[in-house]
Amino acid sequence: MIERGAEIAPATGPLGILLPGLGAVSTTFIAGVELVKKEVGKPIGSLSQLGTIRLGKRTDNRSPFIKDFVPLADLGDLVFGAWDIFPDDAYQSAAKAGVLDRSSLDLVRVELEAIQPWPAVFVPEYVKRLTGTHVKQGANKLDLAQQIMADIEGFRRRTGAQRLVMAWCGSTESFLRPTRVHESLARFEEGLKANDPAIAPSMLYAYAALSMGIPFANGAPNLTIDIPALVELAQARKVPICGKDFKTGQTLMKTILAPGLKARMLGVEGWFSTNILGNRDGEVLDEPSSFRTKEESKLSVLDVIFRKDLHPELYGDYVHLVNINYYRPRGDNKEGWDNIDIFGWLGYPMQIKINFLCRDSILAAPLVLDLALFLDLAQRAGMHGVQEWLSFYFKSPQTVPGLYPEHDLFIQLMKLKNSPRYLRGEELITHLGLEYYD
Repeated sequence: MIERGAEIAPATGPLGILLPGLGAVSTTFIAGVELVKKEVGKPIGSLSQLGTIRLGKRTDNRSPFIKDFVPLADLGDLVFGAWDIFPDDAYQSAAKAGVLDRSSLDLVRVELEAIQPWPAVFVPEYVKRLTGTHVKQGANKLDLAQQIMADIEGFRRRTGAQRLVMAWCGSTESFLRPTRVHESLARFEEGLKANDPAIAPSMLYAYAALSMGIPFANGAPNLTIDIPALVELAQARKVPICGKDFKTGQTLMKTILAPGLKARMLGVEGWFSTNILGNRDGEVLDEPSSFRTKEESKLSVLDVIFRKDLHPELYGDYVHLVNINYYRPRGDNKEGWDNIDIFGWLGYPMQIKINFLCRDSILAAPLVLDLALFLDLAQRAGMHGVQEWLSFYFKSPQTVPGLYPEHDLFIQLMKLKNSPRYLRGEELITHLGLEYYD
């Protein structure tokens, strides 16, 4: 356990952010950072850039920006590298994704065109709705992982990056349960040599990153680093990791609303959720095995918040259904509908309906930024292994074995903000407030 008030190494020199997947999320993130650097955009949605942190008592009036309280990397020091199964540069990919207006993209066209993706690892069985044309070939999966490491080392030399962070922004992979090859690092490395089919492409990127001492965030619901083998590697190399599945649209709404219903002890009879989206993510999720991976992530949220084992009379028999439908005309502008059947005093029924017309990549981009900066901070502070304090950003937060994840957004935020306080030796905020009434 790291000591309170630990020494944090300074954020000197360029920070390289490595992105497996140069699609809508990655290009929206990169273009957004470059636009903010030029002061023609604002980093709205980024806690690291716009969030404040209360220190001490409410009467002390100490609420600095988080970026001024802890030594985060400056946006001007960020450099980017990416892999993709298509050869388009970041500008071409962003234009095809259609998230940002062409007028905005043209302001940072030079910067985006400079980001040419490396060929990606692609196994069709894991993403069945896409056909990669810009892919690596190797003797086995160990060879492919070593090719990723070579890409990273070349990027480090070319950019002069002093530190690196990797964030998976690729597609959702087919559903995968842990097997014997995931149980230990030794078995995993044997599996790499033997081309074990249970080692997914995302695991190769994670293995490469962790082997090189690079922090890793998993933005998809894939198993990826949530296996004993890669947790073991992260601990051995003293690297921070976190995941999984960026919390953006419908699930963000659930983790805001469900804690409120539970706080007021209002019962839930059913929660029906459906989505339409037309981006590459929607196309991938239109395939049943990839959808199952996403479904597992989205369904787990309410069970942990409501705790039917503690409140069977309120949540013991509620129905929770989730659908995702690929609808190409909608593009990245996802629409989510929720119908929530609740009941209150004496069991009388009520309903809540939500129609969230969101922009998936607009919501995800600031999460990539925050995770990159906070993982870099964690590593400079000597933190390693699973970083549960970053669960605020994920649908299915990774924890140590045997510990259920915290899904309540407000508890997650308290945990996140208490972590910088702890690192800086400040008093942790409990909101008890008795000292004001002595």
